[in-house]
Amino acid sequence: MFTATELNIRNQKIERRVKLLFLLMTILLVIPVILILGVLVYEGGPLISVDFLLTDPKDGMTAGGIFPALVGTIWLVIVALLVSVPIGVAAALYLSEYARDNWLTRVINLAIINLAGVPSIVHALFGVGAFVLFFGFGTSILAASLTLAVMTLPVVIVSTREALQAVPQAFREACWNMGATRWQTIRHVVLPNSVSGILTGVILEVSRTAGETAPIMFTGAAFFLPFLPQTVLDQTMAMSLHLFVVSTQVPGVPEQLPFSVALVLIAIVLTMNSISIAFRIYLRGKKKW
Repeated sequence: MFTATELNIRNQKIERRVKLLFLLMTILLVIPVILILGVLVYEGGPLISVDFLLTDPKDGMTAGGIFPALVGTIWLVIVALLVSVPIGVAAALYLSEYARDNWLTRVINLAIINLAGVPSIVHALFGVGAFVLFFGFGTSILAASLTLAVMTLPVVIVSTREALQAVPQAFREACWNMGATRWQTIRHVVLPNSVSGILTGVILEVSRTAGETAPIMFTGAAFFLPFLPQTVLDQTMAMSLHLFVVSTQVPGVPEQLPFSVALVLIAIVLTMNSISIAFRIYLRGKKKW
């Protein structure tokens, strides 16, 4: 019934070219990831075993396993999450639901953005001065985790604010019209409908926390420890630092060992992220809008 005009045909050609361009850009992003994972699996996969995961390093860290570093990484990630997520969510709730749009909130938002751009080595020096020396935590899991928490706070705050603002304003107005207080509205309506978005920030935080080296190198991670940490005031080994050490500081390390450590580190991050993503998908499926 309708005949395509010259303008329609030209627009369709441009649309196909743009679509092809975006597809090529996506492929260019995916190919390096696949290549990196392929190299790690090929080089480090043969060394992965139960003994490698559950034994301590030995022979000057040129043999043995990575169990202390594996446990230490889990310690650091969990403690950092326990500190940063509540504070980050609370700050985002205040800025999104309570604070007025004035010069003070704009300064706070600018500070959050700037904090996200601070190099990790600067966070490390701050952690040494604040948590190791001033608060007297020493070089410990607590000091390292607090440093990581400060470093990842902007990610949690920004992602939480975006998730809160995505909840329709009509939901809030309906609750207020029914006589609910602002906190009751946030607790029973806004937060349940924004949890899936908040988890996005948690996923990003897990990835960055598990892979950082500089902040923990000066605040709590050890070159080698023959024992597991018992409390948050103990030092610990960590996967990221262990990877740096066996790759650059220890002579006579088997060629496959650094690849195996890197593969396990990526597997930890992917596992934690997969759990968070699955939970986020589950929560999104329960949304009514």
